Amino acid sequence: MTAAENVCYTLINVSSDSEPPSEVSLKADLEKGEIKAKTEALKKVIIMILNGEKLPGLLMTIIRFVLPLQDHTIKKLLLVFWEIVPKTTADGKLLQEMILVCDAYRKDLQHPNEFIRGSTLRFLCKLKESELLEPLMPAIRSCLEHRHSYVRRNAVLAIYTIYRNFEHLIPDAPELIHDFLVNEKDASCKRNAFMMLIHADQDRALDYLSTCIDQVHTFGDILQLVIVELIYKVCHANPSERARFIRCIYNLLQSSSPAVKYEAAGTLVTLSSAPTAVKAAAQCYIDLIIKESDNNVKLIVLDRLIELKEHPTHERVLQDLVMDILRVLSTPDLEVRKKTLQLALDLVSSRNVEELVIVLKKEVIKTNNVSEHEDTDKYRQLLVRTLHSCSVRFPDMAANVIPVLMEFLSDTNEAAAADVLEFVREAIQRFDSLRPLIIEKMLEVFHAIKTVKIYRGALWILGEYCSTKDDIQSVMTEVRRSLGEIPIVENEIKKETGEVKQDDEVSAAPAQKLVTEMGTYVTQSALSSSRPSKKEEDRPPLRSFLMDGDFYVAASLATTLTKVALRYVVIVQDKKKQNSFVAEAMLIMVTVLHLGKSSLPKKPITDDDVDRISLCLKVLSECSPLMNDIFNKECRRSLSHMLTVRLEEEKLSQKKESEKRNVTVQADDPISFMQLTAKNEMTSKEDQFQLSLLAAMGNTQRKEAADPLASKLNKVTQLTGFSDPVYAEAYVHVNQYDIVLDVLVVNQTSDTLQNCTLELATLGDLKLVEKPSPLTLAPHDFANIKANVKVASTENGIIFGNIVYDVSGAASDRNCVVLSDIHIDIMDYIQPASCTDAEFRQMWAEFEWENKVTVNTNITDLNEYLQHILKSTNMKCLTPEKALSGFCGFMAANLYARSIFGEDALANVSVEKPIHLGPDAPVNGHIRIRAKSQGMALSLGDKINLSQKKSNM
Repeated sequence: MTAAENVCYTLINVSSDSEPPSEVSLKADLEKGEIKAKTEALKKVIIMILNGEKLPGLLMTIIRFVLPLQDHTIKKLLLVFWEIVPKTTADGKLLQEMILVCDAYRKDLQHPNEFIRGSTLRFLCKLKESELLEPLMPAIRSCLEHRHSYVRRNAVLAIYTIYRNFEHLIPDAPELIHDFLVNEKDASCKRNAFMMLIHADQDRALDYLSTCIDQVHTFGDILQLVIVELIYKVCHANPSERARFIRCIYNLLQSSSPAVKYEAAGTLVTLSSAPTAVKAAAQCYIDLIIKESDNNVKLIVLDRLIELKEHPTHERVLQDLVMDILRVLSTPDLEVRKKTLQLALDLVSSRNVEELVIVLKKEVIKTNNVSEHEDTDKYRQLLVRTLHSCSVRFPDMAANVIPVLMEFLSDTNEAAAADVLEFVREAIQRFDSLRPLIIEKMLEVFHAIKTVKIYRGALWILGEYCSTKDDIQSVMTEVRRSLGEIPIVENEIKKETGEVKQDDEVSAAPAQKLVTEMGTYVTQSALSSSRPSKKEEDRPPLRSFLMDGDFYVAASLATTLTKVALRYVVIVQDKKKQNSFVAEAMLIMVTVLHLGKSSLPKKPITDDDVDRISLCLKVLSECSPLMNDIFNKECRRSLSHMLTVRLEEEKLSQKKESEKRNVTVQADDPISFMQLTAKNEMTSKEDQFQLSLLAAMGNTQRKEAADPLASKLNKVTQLTGFSDPVYAEAYVHVNQYDIVLDVLVVNQTSDTLQNCTLELATLGDLKLVEKPSPLTLAPHDFANIKANVKVASTENGIIFGNIVYDVSGAASDRNCVVLSDIHIDIMDYIQPASCTDAEFRQMWAEFEWENKVTVNTNITDLNEYLQHILKSTNMKCLTPEKALSGFCGFMAANLYARSIFGEDALANVSVEKPIHLGPDAPVNGHIRIRAKSQGMALSLGDKINLSQKKSNM
């Protein structure tokens, strides 16, 4: 038997610093010692043999003095000893002493204690010598009839391995096991016997299954799992058998074991694409998601449902189960809810959209009454977005949804309210019939809005879409109510000095009040510097925003007032009313402008806002038709254009998605032969059970590695020079959370190198797991050393170190060869991802680390440069293609990516083409990167700097 065939089953950890005992002392302990001393000596013998010692003199000692003992620990140790001890002479013949050992095995197989019998049978599975096994066959057979299931279970395993390795010793094994299986009652014994029949004689396994196919649901879960595997293999190998076994799989969907249900559902879908089969499997998956408490299980099974949906023929079946899928929303985990809502949205159709909307409305109302939980706000946001998408796709639903959602505009959670506002803006533009309803609801909740951003958006919607005289006057009343008494400055100063009590404040002052004492306010404003603090919440909302120094809302208010005033002038013919309304609008703008210039607010008004308000005043004083057109038509036209573009993009992406699903086979497509296909092309043909096992072990191949061998060679790093006494190179294998360095070390000298040690250290968020052990290298010999490095976050890491060794016979100090640095590429951990514009802006504002990279490239085309950056950084461009198309000399794009550790990376590319320098001038500009951690921002910047220039291949 060659060294490669000599498989080791037993791994024992040994402390390397202990001194190995001598053979004489071991012999003495084994002959004369107590049970405890013999046990310790036997352990030492086992460790020494595992370390490569031969110890031939101890074999007879152990047979004479240790083998007859009945101590259970010694019995167990002896089984390990007989497994590892050399049993043959140098020419391959069995040692004479082993006949004595064989007799001891036979006695143990007839021992009254079931533990000794069972453990001996397990040991026999590891024996590779047929001469030793032959005399034991009658004893092994008799163990099949033992009263204890532990013995019977291991007897089946022993018979299976002996039949597989030495069929001539027990040629009737399948028949024997089949008879055993028919009469057996214990689940674990039946499972082992059935497993053996599957691999040894599949026809017999099928015969047994066909006799008890109606009782399968009464079997234990371990046997049911094996039955599912058998049916899967048989039906894939021989499709004509499907009709015979598919009913059995249906029955197993009702199993009490979640594992059996999951495997049966997966198998059923691969065996049959009939709508009833797909529906049964999908319902089984949904039940599993709802009943299983583990979130990981829920996510895995949800992924299987999503895979089902990807199949065009299955999608129709799943559409009928949307309401069942929505039951999963009872799970508190946000990730599960997110996936469920996305799946429901993909499956919704005109038949069930009404029911879906009713459920989502109930969920939204539920979130309103829940005590604030960290995920409640995010869940509410998800629900709002889902309802938004439903209403856009099915306009009839919008009227039901809008009244419920409008309540959330007054919500303290700005994110959910912003989503509602975006939805309302789209609905009011798209659906003319809903405008009166939306305006009415908006006016109802307007005074309750608490955040300035939402207030601004609501103002814009009211100003843009109020078209009747009553609505316009309602807007003006709401604005006055929200602003409090005007002029603001005079009113605030009176409050500070106590001339006006808070309660006396009039909510809507008369519109005829003239602005005559403007000059006197400025002289009195000096009082405000030492004013006592008042309760902020007593102020009306708009006034409190302005007092906080947020004058952007004032500019927005000025635009809104200008729009409604211009529209009022067109609708109302009475000159007196026209002038009165316009004067009131101008009065509000002037008093706000005056407040901004005074020292009352926390921050003074900005020049931009002053310019905007002044422009609006000028427009109202002149009332020209051109300005009317710009304010009342162009704004809406630009919104309409933006929504149209967005809708086109969504349709395009849906079209691409559906095209991706419809796989068409051309007449001249090459035929793929399984024997000739590369490993990664066989995914569709591979065994489902093997695939799931590989996925669990994390061994799934990455898609981009088209040729695994080529990609492996790309990652070899040379660590020393060719003329160094020790040459070293490393293959860097990056797994998800760790890095394995496979270092090849070559002794290039004529000396023996002793204690040759690879010493490593790391920079960055990397951690060396264990120190590689020292080696001895013969002249011109080579060896492989493996080192594991744990990765904790996404940033560029450096592994550096040296190789130290002693030259045998030399009296000098240790020699040292310094290794080149190994740079760990951040790209292995970054994956493209997408997020909404609002989320991007929010993260951009929150992230504290920014890295600004200057563009330094030889690329002359803006779009080409952007694509080059996307390719080299693994980021995704969030800016739509339409916005980047055409040529105007400059480009701005937002990029986004996520790491496998859940860290976000944002980038903004702002580049231009200097046209005055000629057509061959390279692109210039800046890339700003933002991330939560400093390492991520710096590492991405380094990556961009390294790969900016296009290499001329």
